Amino acid sequence: MAGLVMIVIAILVAVFGYFLSPDPSPFANRIILEIGGEKPGYSRQFLLVKKDRTTDAGFFTRLSSGKPDDVEYIPINSYQQTADSIIAQKFIDEGVTERIAYAKTALAAIPVITKKFYVGTDKYGRDILSRLIIGTRVSLSVGLITVIISLSLGIFLGAIAGYFRGRTDDAIMWLINVIWSIPTLLLVFAITLLLGKGFWQVFIAVGLTMWVNVARLVRGQVMGTKELQYVEAGKALGFSNFRIIARHILPNIFGPVLVIAASNFASAIVIEAGLSFLGVGVQPPQPSWGLMIKENYNFIITQNPMLALAPGFAIMLLVLSFNLLGNGLRDALNVRGRI
Repeated sequence: MAGLVMIVIAILVAVFGYFLSPDPSPFANRIILEIGGEKPGYSRQFLLVKKDRTTDAGFFTRLSSGKPDDVEYIPINSYQQTADSIIAQKFIDEGVTERIAYAKTALAAIPVITKKFYVGTDKYGRDILSRLIIGTRVSLSVGLITVIISLSLGIFLGAIAGYFRGRTDDAIMWLINVIWSIPTLLLVFAITLLLGKGFWQVFIAVGLTMWVNVARLVRGQVMGTKELQYVEAGKALGFSNFRIIARHILPNIFGPVLVIAASNFASAIVIEAGLSFLGVGVQPPQPSWGLMIKENYNFIITQNPMLALAPGFAIMLLVLSFNLLGNGLRDALNVRGRI
C-alpha cells in the first residue's frame, strides 16, 4: 500500500506538474546564469521586466506543456524606487553588481519578488525542484509505454507458443533465447541508434527489449492451464482456439502477468535514466532524472552534491514503490499460498 500511495502521488505530480512547479515555463527551462549551482534553500530577489511579446496559454496547453514566461527574471541585490522608475543593483556574482534602471511601465505589476529554491539550482540557474517535478512525466511515461509494448508482444507470442507447441513453440523460443542472450543495454543502444535519439524513440527501444520475460512467463502459464478441464470443455463445445486463449486462458493467468508488469515498470525507469545519463535517451532541454544526474554529477565531489543526489533519490523512491507494489500483488494474487 505504501508503494501504491507513492505511485498515485507520482501520477498526480506528473499530470499537474506545470501547476505545481515553481517554474511553469516549458520543460522548466528558465535559465538564469547568474545564480547557477546554488545550494538548497537559496533565496534571491528578482526584478521582473516585461517581455516584448506575451503569450496566452489555455488550461490544457498549460497542463501539457506549460506557459512561456511573460517577464524576464533579473537577479538583484537591492533596489530603490523613484517616481517613475526603479533603480537596482543587478547581481552578477558574489561581490560583483551592476547598476540598472527601468521605467515602472516596463516592469510587471509586482516589480520585485523574492524566490526561494528549495532544492537549489543547476549550473544554468534552473530550479532543480521544478525539473524534478516535470521529469516525473518522462519516468512514468517510459514505464507505461514500455509495459504496454512488452505486455502486447509478450502475451501474444507466449500464448501462441504455449498453446500450439510444436514448431510454433520452437520458433518463438528460438527468438526468445536470441533476444535473451543479448545484454539489455546493448540491445537498447542498437535500437536507439536505428530509431534515433529522442523522447519517443527511447520508449520504443526499451519496450522492444522487455517483452521476453513476459513471453516466457505467459508460455509457462498457458502450458499448465491448457490441460485443465474447462479448456477441454471449451474445445469439446467447438470454441475457436482464439476464443479459448483470449476469454478462458488469459484471464486466469493475469495475476502473475500483473506482477511482472510492475517489475518491468521499475526496470524501464532505471534503463531510461541510464540511457539519458549516457546521452542517448531524452535530449535537452526536456528534463529527465537521468539527464539531470549527467548534467550535475560533477557537483557530487564539490560544494553542492544535492544537485545530482536529488534526482537519484527520486529514481530510487519511484523504483522502490513499483517493486513494493509488485511484491504486494504477488502476495495478494497467490491464492494457493494463502490456503
